[in-house]
Amino acid sequence: MKAAVYPGKGAPVVIETLPDPEPGPGEVVIRVHRCGICGTDLSMTKGEMWDYGANAQFGHEYAGEIVALGKGVENLRIGQKLAVNPSGVCGHCAGCAGGNHVMCRTGASAALGFAEYARFAANLAVPLPDTLSLADGALIEPLAVSLYGVNQSAIRAGDTVLILGGGTVALYAIYWARRLGARRIVAMSRSDRRRELCLAMGADAFITYGANEVAEVIEVLRGSPDIVYECVGSPGMMTKAVMHAKTYGKIVSLGFCTQPDPVMPAMAAYKCATIQFLVGYTMREFLYIADQMDKGHVDPKIIITDTVPLSALPDAMARLRGPNNETKIHVLCGEAG
Repeated sequence: MKAAVYPGKGAPVVIETLPDPEPGPGEVVIRVHRCGICGTDLSMTKGEMWDYGANAQFGHEYAGEIVALGKGVENLRIGQKLAVNPSGVCGHCAGCAGGNHVMCRTGASAALGFAEYARFAANLAVPLPDTLSLADGALIEPLAVSLYGVNQSAIRAGDTVLILGGGTVALYAIYWARRLGARRIVAMSRSDRRRELCLAMGADAFITYGANEVAEVIEVLRGSPDIVYECVGSPGMMTKAVMHAKTYGKIVSLGFCTQPDPVMPAMAAYKCATIQFLVGYTMREFLYIADQMDKGHVDPKIIITDTVPLSALPDAMARLRGPNNETKIHVLCGEAG
């Protein structure tokens, strides 16, 4: 099969020919239909401290169709459409005890989506209802990231929300904050490139960074936000989040910044602000989204701006590292693509 491989140390991703996978006991093999390129894929292939490592397969936003079942797998069938929870679990560590798959450090990863075929444990399979396409399925993982973050923030109906960023995590945080009862939502980013997407997802207003941004947010929300979701992951954004937080407010970091991002403790303390750092999701988010995705106020697929073949993945990643107008690129991987 053809598969993307990251050589390590910041070297460009290459497409290689690897053996077709065969399922072991309790495993399934799917023909991957499509896999989304995530900002994490760009960050973890730069050769910095946080890195996928040498000769790594990767791709964690994917969906496909079952082509083989291992011994003992009885609740799935050949031809069935699946999304995949890409974070394997051992089931008995401290991370697994909290239910968050990403917190498990020993489970076999299923982040193998940039390939024609992928093999993984059957308990990571997320069956798709007939109402969802494989394009929908490949969006369940990023939707789960944002749903987990909004759920963990303990958002309440009637809360006001500020979301920093205009990328996938931010857009889907808007989507879930609206569905979970936020009274008013402001989206904020450095440019207005994704203004219309933010508004379509459910934001009441879109504001660009600027000298008067705090006053503008207060005017729209009729006060400072109850919750600030930081979804950018760049240095300086946590300080911006603290700047906007209300007294006794909450700041939720979903941006997964891989560089130092200083925060002045006195500024946060003077507001008695709560700061929460989150990554990952539980299987509950995946199953909920698969069941409820087609019942939302907007089609989550509107963020897909391009599809490319697997052979074009290296070029697509290079394009995303520079100035571009993309939001989500899906890579068509297997024969079904």
